[in-house]
Amino acid sequence: MELAVIILNWNAAADTVHCVRYVAAWKHLQPVIWIVDNASTDNSIEVIRRECPQVHLIRNATNLGFAGANNRGIVEALAAGDMPILLLNNDALVEEESVIRLLNTLQSDNRIGIIGPLIFDADKRDKLLVAGGKNPVLNHHSHILKLEPGELVRTVDYIPGTVLLGRSELFRTVGLLDEDYFFNVEVADLCMRARRHGYVSVIDTRARAFHAVSRRPSRLRETLYTYYFIRNRFIFIRKLYKGLKIPLTCFWGLYSLALLLKLQLRGNSATARAVRLGLADGLQGRWGGQNERVLAQ
Repeated sequence: MELAVIILNWNAAADTVHCVRYVAAWKHLQPVIWIVDNASTDNSIEVIRRECPQVHLIRNATNLGFAGANNRGIVEALAAGDMPILLLNNDALVEEESVIRLLNTLQSDNRIGIIGPLIFDADKRDKLLVAGGKNPVLNHHSHILKLEPGELVRTVDYIPGTVLLGRSELFRTVGLLDEDYFFNVEVADLCMRARRHGYVSVIDTRARAFHAVSRRPSRLRETLYTYYFIRNRFIFIRKLYKGLKIPLTCFWGLYSLALLLKLQLRGNSATARAVRLGLADGLQGRWGGQNERVLAQ
C-alpha cells in the first residue's frame, strides 16, 4: 500500500533521521518520504543526505513555517500521484499497525477527509496528550484530553498536525494549508474548510502515536508558541467567522490582555512580550512568519 509521508526539519537532523528510519522499517506499507528542510542553520542538510539517501529532500531558502513547508511537500506528493498523505512531526513516532488502521478507516468512508490517532507522551506512554481538537476560537482549551465512552471512530473539529493523514483528493479540492498562519491553527482552518466541502475529520481511537514534547526548547515554548497561539486566532476569526467577528475579537482581545497582565505580575517578561506582539499583530492584521521579531531581545 503506497503512502506519501512528509516530515519537516528545522535544525533537528537527529530527530529527523530517527523518524525516517522508523518509518522506513515498516514491513507492509510502501512509504515515499519527503523531508522538507525549513532553512536550517546547522548541518542538517549534510546529515540528512548522508543518513537518509532514500528520501526526497526539499530545501527551503527561508523558514516557511509549518504551513508553508508542509505545502511544499504536499505539492510534490500530489504531483507524484494520488497516494494518501501523512504529515508527521519529526519528534513523533507512529507504528505501522496504527497507520494501516488509519488508512483502512479512511478508505472505509468517503466522507472522511482527514484522520488522526490518539497522541500520547513519548516519555510517559500512558499519558494522553490529545484526542483530536475542538474549534480553537469557540473553546479556550482546544485539545480534547479525555476519552469518553462511545464510538471507536469519532468526529472532531480538527486533527492535530503532529500526525495527520489526509486524502490526496481533499487537498486537490479544498486547497493547501493557509500560510498566513505560519505555525499553529492552520490545520484547524483546513479541517473547517474541508467540512464546508462535505468532509469530516475523525480520530480513530484504536490508533496510537507518541510525541516527544519534552524535546521542545523551553525558549520556543515561551515565545514563538505563545505568540502564534495568540495571533492566529484572530486570523481564524477574520477568515471563518465574519458574522461573529466583533464579539470573538473582543473575547480573545480581553483574554490576551488578562494573560499579559498575569505574566507581567509574575515577572515572565519574554512570554509577556510574545503575548503583547501576538495581540497587536492579530488586531492589526500582521500575518505570516514573525520569528525574528518575536525572538529579538
